[in-house]
Amino acid sequence: MAGLARRDRFELPEPVRKFFEGDWEVPAFPVEEYRDGSSMVVKAELPNIDPDKDLDVSVSDGVLHIKGERREESEHKDKNGYRSEFRYGSFTRDIPLPAGSSQDNVTASYNDGVLEVRVPVPEVGSSSTKVPISRG
Repeated sequence: MAGLARRDRFELPEPVRKFFEGDWEVPAFPVEEYRDGSSMVVKAELPNIDPDKDLDVSVSDGVLHIKGERREESEHKDKNGYRSEFRYGSFTRDIPLPAGSSQDNVTASYNDGVLEVRVPVPEVGSSSTKVPISRG
């Protein structure tokens, strides 16, 4: 068929595509989980936020909930003008806790852009009862 022009598929630039489609393969923020004695430790990398205003940590029904909002502003001044950029967005992450975890005595701290949450968990095998065996 002569006369039909071939149309190339239009590809959005990567940052624009991620904005519209979302980047589902990358979690909202990196998290590390490990056991430290009688505590489960969850560390989350959350740089450039104010934990007093922009971060909420809670535990309910055996799940640790981390919610927050990031607000960043950058200014560029030079002889040709001035430009200001704002970036903001909310994030959330739900982390299942081990069975028997306590909602009491959960602690959270924020230092150098890292949130650390400690959740008391029961010691595995710490309580056992000897069961007597009777002869028939």
